[in-house]
Parts: sequence; C-alpha cells; structure tokens
Amino acid sequence: MAAKPRPVYLDLPKIRLPIPGIVSILHRVSGVLLFITLPILLGLLAASLERESVFESYLHFISNPIVKLGLIVLLWALLHHACAGTRFLFLDAHKGLELKTARLTAKLVLVCSLTLTVVIGALLW
Repeated sequence: MAAKPRPVYLDLPKIRLPIPGIVSILHRVSGVLLFITLPILLGLLAASLERESVFESYLHFISNPIVKLGLIVLLWALLHHACAGTRFLFLDAHKGLELKTARLTAKLVLVCSLTLTVVIGALLW
C-alpha cells in the first residue's frame, strides 16, 4: 500500500508574484476596504449635514494627523480601485492581454494611483 503524498508547504512570503498579480490582489484589498468603510463615511456625512455641532466635532476629529493618514489610505483605495477596475474592464474586452502589455498596464495602474493619491492628498492636507 503506497503512502499518501504529504501536502506541499507553500511559504507565501517567499513566492514572488508578478506585477499584474500584485495589482489584482491590491484591487481586491482596496475593494474590501471601501466596502467596509463606505457605510461609516456615509453615516458621518449624513450626521454632519444634520447639525452644525456635529460638523464642528467632525472637523475637530479629522484634524488629527492619524485620521488624516487613514483618510489618505482610503483615498488611495478609491483611486487604485478605479484605475485597476478600468484596466480589468479592458482585459474583459480582450484588450491588453499580451504579457508585455499586461505588465505595462499593471505598472501604470500602480504609478497612476499613487501619483493621484499624493497630488490630491497634498491638496487636501
């Protein structure tokens, strides 16, 4: 009777993903982050529109640098999700499927989302 082969141990931190794989995972992470925080942000917006005192407390709350950093992370999530989503729409239409083009567009998504985050974040800070 032959012994069953043992499962293969995958050391995930040592596996090197290609750039399109990283963009795909970041797209999913940004989508989850937006899905979780959107109801909270909409609740804060609705409450701040009801009374001026709530709006003043909201302004005081977002003046904290840690909160601002969190909002910049959410800004990155929104911009990355939009850029990567546009890329995936083109891939679904069978545009840019060649390896060289897929790598180039993945790099463009990363560069565009980070650049837009820095520019918009600097303007809003």
